[in-house]
Amino acid sequence: MQKIHVKIGDNVKIISGSDKNKTGEVLKIDRSTGKIVVKGINFKFKHVKPNQENEVGEIKQFEAPIHHSNVQLNS
Repeated sequence: MQKIHVKIGDNVKIISGSDKNKTGEVLKIDRSTGKIVVKGINFKFKHVKPNQENEVGEIKQFEAPIHHSNVQLNS
């Protein structure tokens, strides 16, 4: 269990990584891994195959978690 310096709903600024200097709102916190999900930051893509005959495959876009040490509280 790690002590995390941000709470859900806080506005944070990304201080490292590919999304550096962007800001967003904290949506989720995973205390066991020390990772947080920030709205509009660190988008990843998941390719979903069609399972049934009449289904269509798709590409889902979602926000992946980043470590809490890579964000700074935006005052």
